[in-house]
Amino acid sequence: MSKVIEVESVARVYGEGPSAVQAVRDVSFTIEAGSLVSIVGASGSGKSTLLNMLGTLDRPTSGTIKIGGTDVYSLDDNDRTRLRRARIGFVFQFFHLLPTLTAIENVMLTAELAGKGGAAAKKRAGELLELVGLSGRTEHRPDELSGGEMQRVAIARALIMDPPLLLADEPTGNLDSKTGKSILELLKGAVDAKRTVVLVTHDPSVAAAGDRVLTMADGKLASDVAGSDFHPSRFPTGANAPA
Repeated sequence: MSKVIEVESVARVYGEGPSAVQAVRDVSFTIEAGSLVSIVGASGSGKSTLLNMLGTLDRPTSGTIKIGGTDVYSLDDNDRTRLRRARIGFVFQFFHLLPTLTAIENVMLTAELAGKGGAAAKKRAGELLELVGLSGRTEHRPDELSGGEMQRVAIARALIMDPPLLLADEPTGNLDSKTGKSILELLKGAVDAKRTVVLVTHDPSVAAAGDRVLTMADGKLASDVAGSDFHPSRFPTGANAPA
């Protein structure tokens, strides 16, 4: 399989001098296309910083990150924005839906920002909302939707450009366990031979659903195991636990 993500010796430092904080330290790994990969770790372990760098939202202090073979931080801002819109979909814990837009308008927004709006985008948005079980809620605004429904809209929005890489930051974190399981099933269903999903989670059961689980501790990659081999009880409590 082809490698959709290649991370080599990546570090991220915030600030300078004695007050500098090293959020990520010398992390290296690769992820093949067509897999679901979970990233876990305690608060402050560097997992969200790592996800933001994978999504080109935060620049490494050192090291390289390649998406689909392209060194994303060798690109200028405009080219990196184009790559992000074409190749990366985002699903956030707090949904980030625009409150004045309907569900279908929120889904279409990503396509419109990429200059690919219009009738075709509206048709595709409707298909995606049907896929996530919201065919009857297309004209509802976020304040008329439940948390689970808003997350489904966010997943549909992330898929509208058919990105090969889907990044999810705590996608089940604000949902009850039943709704969280349904959202996880949607994310698992988004994985195919061409699409890869990487998610950050505090939930061990969500993490274990991944093909692989990467555990971050103190900014370092502490372990990289198959989802079937991930057992939270084996990890120590405290700073290094996959909380």
